[in-house]
Amino acid sequence: MDLATVLGLAVAVGAILGGLLLEGGKITDIGQLTAAMIVLGGTLGAVMVTTPVETLKAAVKKLPQVVWNPASNYESLLDDILNLSAEARKNRLIAIDNQVQELPNPFLKKTLSMAIDGTDPKVIRGIMELEICADEKRGEAEAKVFESAGGYAPTIGIIGAVLGLIQVMKHLEDIEAVGHGIAVAFVATVYGVAVANLVFLPIANKLKSRVHHSVDEKEFLLEGAMAIVEGLHPNLIRHKLLAFASEIADSAGEPGERRAAARAASAVRSAA
Repeated sequence: MDLATVLGLAVAVGAILGGLLLEGGKITDIGQLTAAMIVLGGTLGAVMVTTPVETLKAAVKKLPQVVWNPASNYESLLDDILNLSAEARKNRLIAIDNQVQELPNPFLKKTLSMAIDGTDPKVIRGIMELEICADEKRGEAEAKVFESAGGYAPTIGIIGAVLGLIQVMKHLEDIEAVGHGIAVAFVATVYGVAVANLVFLPIANKLKSRVHHSVDEKEFLLEGAMAIVEGLHPNLIRHKLLAFASEIADSAGEPGERRAAARAASAVRSAA
């Protein structure tokens, strides 16, 4: 479980409700069913208009990743790659076929299976890089669903507040009722801003982070698999992948930017 996500949401909600209580308010003051219906229903409708149904379904299925997401174990992945490389150097690539079929990681399994089948290494790299790019675009599109919701919610909240004020204006003869009505009307604005900044936008950023971590892991595995295919010595593979993992940890850019830089560097080395 990602405790930072759970604790962060709890701290934010607790601070807001605590501030309300300290100012003499009551939690029931912001408990308005109609405001919630306007904000959540309106936001959902706007997102449905702008998002393909399949992307919307996929985004909802990714919600558990916000809280539950296994961390990448690069040490374990490195051990698997080194063991396979030692066996492949000793007995040729075909000798690791059975071990490859038992690998738990589908990306590494697919990459090495193509190599064992005799596919050209350049073709393998091209196919797997396309798969990485496709997964990255798909993941970012799913995160964009919640980012869009975070943009719509505050505006829908304002619409709810205006609708409430329209009803208040019908009863201007009762000043006390007007004051109460205005307070109730602005609850929709609170809901819109709160749900955008405490729920939708954090979820979008968290899912983007998950996508980037997934891309980093697959690039790590691709470099390791290609090193096995090239027949590099296990010690050289270790140094190469440790340097790659260090670059992942230190890089401030997104995976796509790093991948483009790596391709450019490779082209320069080839030209030299």
